[in-house]
Amino acid sequence: MVRKHPCPECGANLEWDAKAQSLKCPYCGTVVPWSEETREELGRAVVEQDLAEALRNPAHGRGWGTEERYEVQCQNCRAISVFLESKVAQRCDFCGSPAIVACEERSDAITPQSILPFKISDGQIRDRIRQWYGSRWFAPNRLKSAALTDTLHGVYLPYWTFDAHAAAQWRAEAGYYYYTTETYRDGSGNTQTRQVQHVRWEPASGSLQHFFDDELVPGTVGVQPQLLRQVEPFPTTTDLKPYTPEFVRGWTVERYQVDLSKAANINEEDMDGQLRDMCAREVPGDTQRNLQVQRQYSGRTFKHILVPVWLVGYTYGSKTYQIVANGYTGQIAGERPYSWVKIAFAVLAVILLIMLIAPLFVQQ
Repeated sequence: MVRKHPCPECGANLEWDAKAQSLKCPYCGTVVPWSEETREELGRAVVEQDLAEALRNPAHGRGWGTEERYEVQCQNCRAISVFLESKVAQRCDFCGSPAIVACEERSDAITPQSILPFKISDGQIRDRIRQWYGSRWFAPNRLKSAALTDTLHGVYLPYWTFDAHAAAQWRAEAGYYYYTTETYRDGSGNTQTRQVQHVRWEPASGSLQHFFDDELVPGTVGVQPQLLRQVEPFPTTTDLKPYTPEFVRGWTVERYQVDLSKAANINEEDMDGQLRDMCAREVPGDTQRNLQVQRQYSGRTFKHILVPVWLVGYTYGSKTYQIVANGYTGQIAGERPYSWVKIAFAVLAVILLIMLIAPLFVQQ
């Protein structure tokens, strides 16, 4: 069950406040230090889970450990939001759609093991988003003057992190450049010489060891992947806290829809690509071809974590746009419409400038 933390002044439940970096009453503003019990929990180490064991034993570590939650799914973007206690959603926090329906709770969902709490407050992120709007030169004026930050929501997104020891052996053909002098006749019939590049190919091989630490795989479907990549990284190797409900009370939590098995496969493909690039850099010479890599992973572990993001979703014309901000670092990425009138005037201005400058070069 979710522990109750009543405000000592008014009795309402305390919530995590990013600005105060503490528990705070959302009604009377009273800031309360962590309880001794919670401090002990936060002092625990964040433990890596054995991946092979979790895949063999799917029942291990399942369930959120609370009955006081409510889940809804957006019929537009398909994101599933989890709310603790009595908070009710009117619109989807991810795309703004009102088409949300109650969703069947999954008692077999893996419990979040750790969390990166919000550090950037809503006031700070509103200022940064307004600056971001203002720097979009070709955005419509109406967009810049609109109070789009009114749709700002703080959301905890599900992520998987993976660790692994990698051993790789590679073989390739290493190419070394050498040059010879060649004689030829130019267009006027004169004899000229030039250097011609050739490649000498030699077999090469080697091995390397690498440790992959906290490789991230998003479990979200509510935020566009290309925007997430732009606001990463999240400092999961240093600043994670053990999961405790105090951090998420009053916030929306998205339930993962990329399960552990699929996330592990995505992670393996990512590691394969990184290992291939590492091996390619090991090949001597000036160029290479026919690179072959054999690899083996051991000690693979994982964590299911929650990371903080601020979201703004808005509709302009007939299209929906999304702005994402890292709730810990403040990094912002987003989409916005373009003003074709502004673009047309900019093109005309460039053409006029060329027409004014071109005669000066002709005279010279």
